[in-house]
This record gives sequence, C-alpha cells and structure tokens, in this order.
Amino acid sequence: MAIDKSKQTLSHSSMDMVTRLAARRPVGPPPKRGLPWGKYFHYFFCSLSYIFLLSPMIVVIGASLHGGEYYTAIKFPPDEPSLQWYWKIPKGQLEALGLSFGLAGLTALGACIIGIPAALGIVRGKIPGKTLISAVFRAPLQIPAIVTGIAFLQLYYLFGDATGLYFQGTFLGLYIGHLFVATPYVVGTVTAILQRFDTRLEEASFSLGASKLSTFRRVTLPVIMPGVYAGALYAFMVSFGDVPISIFLTAPGFVTYPIELFYGMENDFDPSILASASLVIFFCLLVLLGMQKLVGLDTLLRSGSR
Repeated sequence: MAIDKSKQTLSHSSMDMVTRLAARRPVGPPPKRGLPWGKYFHYFFCSLSYIFLLSPMIVVIGASLHGGEYYTAIKFPPDEPSLQWYWKIPKGQLEALGLSFGLAGLTALGACIIGIPAALGIVRGKIPGKTLISAVFRAPLQIPAIVTGIAFLQLYYLFGDATGLYFQGTFLGLYIGHLFVATPYVVGTVTAILQRFDTRLEEASFSLGASKLSTFRRVTLPVIMPGVYAGALYAFMVSFGDVPISIFLTAPGFVTYPIELFYGMENDFDPSILASASLVIFFCLLVLLGMQKLVGLDTLLRSGSR
C-alpha cells in the first residue's frame, strides 16, 4: 500500500510539473526571425546575379538571330529574326570545333588517369614530402596561363634542338600542355572526397574476402565518382576554352575553336561566329544540366561524409 501511495504521489507531482511548464509556454504564433524585407532582398540580389551572368550569352544568342546584314557591330535586339547565319558557318570553324571537342575529351580522360592515383597517393600514401607533392600538383593553377604557354613553347624548341622532334604545332604537344593545366582539377576534387571517405567501408570489404582491386572497383571508386565527374568536367571546360596556351602551341591549319574565333574577330568580323558560339553555349548548358542531373552538388558533398 505504501508503494502504491508513493507511485500516486510521484504521478501527481509529475502532472503538476507538466502543467506548470505548459503554463509558462508563450501563447500565440512564434516570433518572426529577421527583417521582413530580407526575403525580397534575397530574391532581388539573386535576380541581379543571374542577369549579370547570363546577359552576355543572351546578347550573343540574340544577335546570332539577326536576319539582316552586319556591318561593323552586332545587332541586338535582332531585326527580322532568322537562322541564316547558322547555315553559313564556315568549314574552318566546324573543323576547329571538332578538334577542340576531341582534345578536351582526351584531356579530361588523361587528367582522370593521372589525377585519381595521384589523389590516392596524396591522401593515403605513407611517402615523405606529401605536402610538397600536393603543392606541385596545385602549381599549374598558380602559374599564369600565358607563362605556361611560353614555357611549353621554349621547352619544345629545346627538346627539338636536342632530339630533332619538335612538338609545337602538333596534337601531342597541344595535348601535353592542356593536360598540364587540367590535371590539378581532378586531383583537387578527388582529394576533397577521399579526405572525408569512411575507410570502414573498405575494411568491411576486406573482411568479407574481397581483394584490393575488387574493393577499389566496387567500393572506393563508386564513392569517389562524383569527384571524378566534377574534376573531369572542369578539365574538359578548361581545355575547351583555353586560349593563352593554345595560341603558342597551334599552327596555321591546326587551331582550336577559341583560337579560330579569336583570329576571326581580330581580322574581319563574321556574323557566323555568333551562330557557332551560340551552338557551343547550348551544348555547354546541356552538358551542365546533364551533369547536375547525373551527379549534383548535393551528391558531391554527401558522398564523402562519415
């Protein structure tokens, strides 16, 4: 009986405490946080940012639809919208565009082949001087691109004088220069994921009898793939849009698409440049949307979390 009375006393005291806490709770809607105009300022600032970023592309695409004749400048907004300039894109621009796409694709592939093992060695290797090695891989990002182009040109001349093999003006020489500046992007993105990688996943794979190669292929690689995708995309864009390095390593009849546009704008304005540039803009937007759909920034940030 004494136990029952003590239980009743505890239950009554608990109910009284809950009642007092409920009475202290404020009645009515929760207080608003922040200023009421903060949301509208956020929308306004984002709109200005989008306008600032997209206005150059909108002008180029709109001017490419101009149906009249061009004289010394572009026409925006276009008069008599037409697709006539899209049918007048010269063969040289298409060939340069194909060269740039092929070069950028091979550069992204080579950057992944070099960057993935390099990132694994930097993060997990037990070699001395890892900080210095990491700094060496980041060095191409710190050197001005025009200095890199001049350095490669001089290197190819010295190598050619010593061996008789001159790489300037060749696909291989241009590829090596682009690979030099594109590889750090893959190393950086993969390293960022490996630093947050949960190594217990690999330990579980080893405990189940999987080999190192099978563990890397089935466990490690799928986890770091968002970083590989992001790094490869950066490498592709850097290679495709490069001018300072390509202008030193190309030759007449063997030029990339940005160099072809640069020469076209420098010598004589051709409206077909706007048309081909618009096609490239649409292609790049489709690639970015596809990568966002396939990977997404949320996946990139979540993939390495513990």
